[in-house]
Amino acid sequence: MKLLLLLIVIASVAQGLPTVNEIHGDLPRLKDTRIVGGEEAEDGEFPWQISILHKPLFEEIQHLCGGSILSEHYVITTASCIRNYNANKLTVVAGTNKIFGNTTGEEQQVIGSSMIVHAHFDILTITNDIALIYMETPLVLNEKVQPVVLPEQHAFIADGTDCTVSGWGSLHENTGFDSPVMSDVLMKVTVPTVSDDKCRDSYEDMTVVIGDAMICAGVEAGGKDSCTGDSGGPMVCDGVLHGISIRASSEQSWNYGCARPDFPGIYTEIAYYRDWIDAHAV
Repeated sequence: MKLLLLLIVIASVAQGLPTVNEIHGDLPRLKDTRIVGGEEAEDGEFPWQISILHKPLFEEIQHLCGGSILSEHYVITTASCIRNYNANKLTVVAGTNKIFGNTTGEEQQVIGSSMIVHAHFDILTITNDIALIYMETPLVLNEKVQPVVLPEQHAFIADGTDCTVSGWGSLHENTGFDSPVMSDVLMKVTVPTVSDDKCRDSYEDMTVVIGDAMICAGVEAGGKDSCTGDSGGPMVCDGVLHGISIRASSEQSWNYGCARPDFPGIYTEIAYYRDWIDAHAV
């Protein structure tokens, strides 16, 4: 094991790729765990996809949430995912579909330097749920590590547009009796966007209010959705990042589970935040 890690480090240095300290042990995994209703992504299919890892005290390193590459120095995710952590305790992993155990050696791992959380983020209402991580050590862009394309400010998409959500999240929602276990392979699922009015109707009896700066996507019958561990990950429509996944935390009373009928997934709508991103990711 130590010899393998040494060879990976030597190869990474030789290629000029960013590295971090040795990560001990494999992450927890569950057989056939994935985005709900999804399928395995092709190698390099989503070169902007990243995993954010965190190592709790006295525990193994864990996948915290997803995100997307904006540039060599910045990634985008949700504020609800990272706001309680120090940036230098977070590791961004890019360039791979596998983050647990059997990695390929092509992945890049860079420790965060600082973070920018939207000044008006509200954890209870999930308003302005968007954040950036800055990495002083840059990612090395290649065919498997690429920035995601952003929409222009207020360049909205039509209701019913098919979009692809990707991530290493759970196969099913947490029942309360077990802990969510993340996928060992990047998964994807295609879901159509839902109108704001229809989404508000779905959640009218919940405490969450679907704001204009949110976008919803899902199928009425359920069975397809992002889930625990997919928070912050991309929803890409026609090759453009139009949403980042929002998943309810223990601080929020509106937890609606994953892939339930008549409850589409909720995403931060990037077209409302392009100017904010441009102002801060510099």
